[in-house]
Amino acid sequence: MISKGCEQCAKGGKMVLFVYGYCDQRDCFYCPLGENRKNVTDVYANERLVESDEDVLTEAHRMDALGTSITGGEPQEALDRTCHYLELLKDEFGEDHHTHLYTGITGGRENMRRLSAAGLDEIRFHPPYEQWGDLHGTEWEDILYIAREEGLTPAFEIPGIRAEAEFLELIDEGAAEFCNINEFEMSDGNYRRMQEQGFELKEDHMSAVDGSREEILEAMGDHEKVYFCTSVFKDAAQHRRRLKRMARNIRREFDDVTDDGTLVYGKTRADPSDFDALGVPEEFYTVKTDHVEVAWWLLEEMIEDGDLEDGEIVEQYPTYDGQVVERTPLA
Repeated sequence: MISKGCEQCAKGGKMVLFVYGYCDQRDCFYCPLGENRKNVTDVYANERLVESDEDVLTEAHRMDALGTSITGGEPQEALDRTCHYLELLKDEFGEDHHTHLYTGITGGRENMRRLSAAGLDEIRFHPPYEQWGDLHGTEWEDILYIAREEGLTPAFEIPGIRAEAEFLELIDEGAAEFCNINEFEMSDGNYRRMQEQGFELKEDHMSAVDGSREEILEAMGDHEKVYFCTSVFKDAAQHRRRLKRMARNIRREFDDVTDDGTLVYGKTRADPSDFDALGVPEEFYTVKTDHVEVAWWLLEEMIEDGDLEDGEIVEQYPTYDGQVVERTPLA
């Protein structure tokens, strides 16, 4: 059984709110943050750079968010900001908008109290790798009970570097509610450091690290409160489903939504008056500053019939930055 936060994430229903790019506790060799996120004070709601509270709410509505995951850097090092956004989201969407937060520090009782009062539901701790196996009798064990006392659901979220039985013990003892293990990955942000530590990519895989997965699953995978999140699932399920939620919400009458959650439409620099002259219904196209966007199949047909000279089929993400995946010329 997985947590409510993970259920929503698996449906593509969690907005990712990046609140702070600094993490002063340590420089983890496996930190995946890229240059645009590491050591910055910017806030991002999914791919959108946040300039106002309205940006956060707009992005949540844009994807019909069921909840929000709060991440960084270290969100507890920007506690006022983190609590502000928690309150903002709960005020807008109500108590059912599930929130969870990733943190690499314990924070203490006052932080747990403030986060709970602001509306945080679930807190996922990532203890320093060097302390794995030695958490009992430390502040890491204490904070799990403190978080629970303050009304939060305490859990672990760790990278799949190696198996560690102590996480299971802390669940069974009633300290942690569950443990999520993310398949160990290499990214643009950590690739060089990971190679220096001797890690390599799994053969025929874009991001998963070779080794450890089988050992972890054998030692920890049978526990009912341990969930191993594969890199394939994150990409093929979570990310794709989030894109589909967005695409369904923002698609125009003439946009096609693909199985990958991208939008497909036609684009041409033809004179807009050509569309009026040909009797094209208004819902099948829209006029931009220097081009016209139109149903791709209609554009293809108009070019084949000689009504228009050229154009292209565009496939792009439904995200705020609207990254184009592919352009196919028509002539």
